[in-house]
Amino acid sequence: MFKKILIANRGEIACRVIRTARDMGIKTVAVYSDADDGAMHMRMADEAVHIGPAAAAESYLIIEKIINACKETGAEAVHPGYGFLSENQAFADALAKEEIAFIGPGKKAIASMGDKIESKKLAHNAGVNTVPGHMDLIDDADHAVKISTDIGYPVMIKASAGGGGKGMRVAWNDEEAREGFQSAKNEAISSFGDDRIFIEKFVVDPRHIEIQVLADKHGNCIYLGERECSIQRRHQKVIEEAPSPFLDEELRKAMGEQAVALSKEVDYHSAGTVEFIVGADRNFYFLEMNTRLQVEHPVTELITGVDLVEQMIRVANGEKLTMTQEDVTLTGWAIESRLYAEDPYRGFLPSIGRLSRYTAPEGENVRVDTGVTEGSEITMFYDPMIAKLCTYGPDRSTAIERMSEALDAYEVRGIAHNINFLNAVCNHQRFKDGRLTTGFIAEEYPDGFMGVDLDEASYGNVAAIATLVHLRDQTREVMGVVESAGSEWVVSEGLDRHTDVTAEDAEHGIDVTIDGKTYAVRSDWLPGDRSVTAEINGKTVVAQIEKARDVIRITHGGAVVDLAVRRPRLAELAKLMPVKVAPDMSKYLLCPMPGMIVSVNVSEGDEVKAGHPLAVVEAMKMENILRAEQDGVVAAVKAAAGDTLAVDDVILEFE
Repeated sequence: MFKKILIANRGEIACRVIRTARDMGIKTVAVYSDADDGAMHMRMADEAVHIGPAAAAESYLIIEKIINACKETGAEAVHPGYGFLSENQAFADALAKEEIAFIGPGKKAIASMGDKIESKKLAHNAGVNTVPGHMDLIDDADHAVKISTDIGYPVMIKASAGGGGKGMRVAWNDEEAREGFQSAKNEAISSFGDDRIFIEKFVVDPRHIEIQVLADKHGNCIYLGERECSIQRRHQKVIEEAPSPFLDEELRKAMGEQAVALSKEVDYHSAGTVEFIVGADRNFYFLEMNTRLQVEHPVTELITGVDLVEQMIRVANGEKLTMTQEDVTLTGWAIESRLYAEDPYRGFLPSIGRLSRYTAPEGENVRVDTGVTEGSEITMFYDPMIAKLCTYGPDRSTAIERMSEALDAYEVRGIAHNINFLNAVCNHQRFKDGRLTTGFIAEEYPDGFMGVDLDEASYGNVAAIATLVHLRDQTREVMGVVESAGSEWVVSEGLDRHTDVTAEDAEHGIDVTIDGKTYAVRSDWLPGDRSVTAEINGKTVVAQIEKARDVIRITHGGAVVDLAVRRPRLAELAKLMPVKVAPDMSKYLLCPMPGMIVSVNVSEGDEVKAGHPLAVVEAMKMENILRAEQDGVVAAVKAAAGDTLAVDDVILEFE
């Protein structure tokens, strides 16, 4: 067995590999850039080597620097994680030349499956179902429009070397095909150093279901069930689960056997994933093969009991698989939510900054894979993922319920994040019913995420918690005597919603009555605690708490509710207070995220129409086109290509 391995990655996946290596008694080496100096993966490893500036193109993507780090530390093998150099054939070749083991597949698999164009040709020739499309390279935007028209809209424009949702666009007409081609090409060269583009038919209302394969160097290959990855935004997965609520054993077997056949065709060894799109008619089509560990691999580990990182290391060391297909069993249900540094209330735009508060949920059925701690810095240089939260249960409904509770308990402050959105999805009836497609988010949140409204019972729980928090704050123990809670209160949400409540002291809590219904709240919450865990009528309810003056902000179930608890007379007077009006910023184009200006498409004096592209901003390796919201004339241009802007910095001013 290897004595020392180097992890050519960062963040949560580097920490994940280090944990398994440590359990196997293997020493680890981390690499880090300027931006990651002091990061968790650097501190967890036995050794750490600095490899350059913050930009990945000058550090994590430089093969020579990784090789030199191996030589410097005596690392015998390299685990690439995912992204960066994980599917780079030149990297695997360079390691082989230096007699350093690559913890991943062989040259043939990387070459044929790592290139999406070649992989589709190979899959087609091998008899695997493939999506109709144009597998040859696209020359330019005009060529993209012609090919798209020939295939028939809608089409998917994709980078050949793409992954993680980057370099991908759906086009429904000629204009979108033209724009999508250029944006996909730009993202591809920025993220992968490869701007080749291909186009295929976009299957309407598909599910994204992938098969996990595991193979050794002795010809043994098995599949470890499937993962449902249909909850996506901009083609990037947000929530995954295993198994899929759509598959039966017959379809699972058919997809699994095809995945294994394709793997054997390219002499695959290591862990890998064969991705399919599956239509409502239960027909499935090969999408791509990822010759690496997937972000969502934990859900497979939870339902199979197989440590995929350990298996990858053992296979790279030349060991045979110790299990057969008959040994694989799927037990229970697992769900993964990806926590991103992004603002769902502002179109999911990236967020950067320092984690001023960070507390992850814990529990027997909760797993958190992360690369950050409280005080960590989320920068603009890398993927915006903060962590992966997984929950497990004997069935799907239990796993979902535990996920919602864990999200309620997850405290992340200092940056914008998507926890509330994740919780809203988990509590959405369509999600609970398992009626999933890759269009779920676009269909259920067509105007973006604006928060959720709690149902009557949940709102009652929140009002009861607010009452408990307020009274505990007000009734401090003085000489061992606690002031009585009193009876009549009003819980107000802004100026529009007022709820009359009565509250009476009870052992370990209070009893709150709203519209004749009593909420028996029992909790150990004390002033200063940032979250509340309460038993309300026997059911556990978790909520985050923030207080500003007399307002209590409660976050629960994907909703954020600002409540004030007052005596009836004070509540009446509060209704008379003036409301501050926000300044009018409609004459400005503001930068919606921290990022770099790629281009400004207008000049002073230009007339623009609603929908006209005004500027392109790049952040966290994704391009974002900013468009005019209404007709107007450009009065002044305040930024230029290459400028780095903060949130709400002015790009343009209109007359």
